[in-house]
Amino acid sequence: MDVVVVGSGPNGLAAAVTMARAGLSVTVLEAQPTVGGGARTLDLGLADGVVHDVCSAVHPMAWASPFFQAFGLERRVDLLVPEVSFAQPLPGGRAGLAWHDLDRTVADLGEDGPAWRSLVGELSRRSPDVVRAALFDKRTLPAGLLPAGLPGALRFGLGVLEQGTPAWGARFRGDVAPALLTGVAAHAISPLPSPAAAGTALLLATLAHVGQGWPIPRGGSGAIVQALVDDLAAHGGTVVTDHPVRSRRDLPPAGCYLFDTTPRGLVEVLGDELPARRRAALERYRHGNAAAKVDFVLDGPVPWAHPDVGRAGTVHVGGTRTEMARAEADVHAGRHAELPMVLASDPSVVDPGREHAGLRPLWTYAHVPAGSDVDVTEGVTRHVERYAPGFRDVVVASRCVPASQMSHHNANWVGGDIATGAVGLQQMFARPTAALDPYAAGVAGVYLCSAATPPGPGVHGLGGWFAASRALRREFGIRVRSVFAS
Repeated sequence: MDVVVVGSGPNGLAAAVTMARAGLSVTVLEAQPTVGGGARTLDLGLADGVVHDVCSAVHPMAWASPFFQAFGLERRVDLLVPEVSFAQPLPGGRAGLAWHDLDRTVADLGEDGPAWRSLVGELSRRSPDVVRAALFDKRTLPAGLLPAGLPGALRFGLGVLEQGTPAWGARFRGDVAPALLTGVAAHAISPLPSPAAAGTALLLATLAHVGQGWPIPRGGSGAIVQALVDDLAAHGGTVVTDHPVRSRRDLPPAGCYLFDTTPRGLVEVLGDELPARRRAALERYRHGNAAAKVDFVLDGPVPWAHPDVGRAGTVHVGGTRTEMARAEADVHAGRHAELPMVLASDPSVVDPGREHAGLRPLWTYAHVPAGSDVDVTEGVTRHVERYAPGFRDVVVASRCVPASQMSHHNANWVGGDIATGAVGLQQMFARPTAALDPYAAGVAGVYLCSAATPPGPGVHGLGGWFAASRALRREFGIRVRSVFAS
């Protein structure tokens, strides 16, 4: 065996596909009975024929990812594009709407439309440079960034400085545009404002107005996983499920190992094989606050007070910028927010096939302190109903997975940390450590390739691709660019 990959999340599968396409024999070991990590789509038993996305549901970074572009994702998966990339319902039946069409967004935002265009619109115009500036290995300059891409990268950096500091309100006059942008920043599950949250907001908001926007894969996120698994099999690779790796004894002999795990998971397997300093650094890796998942089954669409919110593939249920900042501050302080930050997605908005016998899934997350064991179903329901009166009346079934149980689905989500590590400025660059090579484990032939490595969380496959690229060059003398040449 040439290569063993531990973990079948998008990063693990990206690493496996890259290695298999290079002509190497590859086996992926997955602890769960199903493949895909945070990109699985499963029947949860809530209603016959209704399937739910276990973690990720909407995928702006997938179509924009250099790995998935090389892989040809758009030829393999039907990415459905909502008219409204994301929406922010507000008190009084108002809402902020990030239409896929930038001009329509600007028009809707009224007096703050020009401010949105000058910030997000200009970044959208330079979206390839923004992607290069955000989704790289944090150790080397991305190809193509210099010199042509430098203006776009600088504009992105200046935007992060603005929106990641107390100056974040200076650009806007009303409350709709800042709330719309803050809802995206909240994906980072970190204090607001902060540079890490601002970087998240500006990258994702940029992608909302270009390319495939914030697409939903037809049939669910599992379609992305299946495309990767099919390509792996076509190149001779295999996936073995129900195979947890807890120690070296659980690993078959191989020339190279890639771990789509947490840093601590790597330490638990390798133990004293790791150099003492590298082991200590990996053990200091910090996990962040959490999400609790609530899956609903509805017998109709969410009755949003603002009807155009129902056109959005993603809805950020958090209220005003001030309310969201307060909710995230509560979580950061270890408290449950009275009005928790909630992310919601109804895939049937663009994928009618997700409905079955008049029933449809609704995907939601609520931000909570790490390790919370609270069932947040009522809190999520109450907050959604604030902007969608009568929501309770369309709910026919629900299931909550508290943050403390999220790791039962995916061991990388420690305490409900779906980002596999705190999203802060330091740890976005020193991720998982400050080592010159963030992927090398310090043991010959062993690499870490999870979301705990650069560029961080998201379904983009880049942690796996970057780690595999290094492993191919060092262990097998193969350049990765030739791997996707055909």
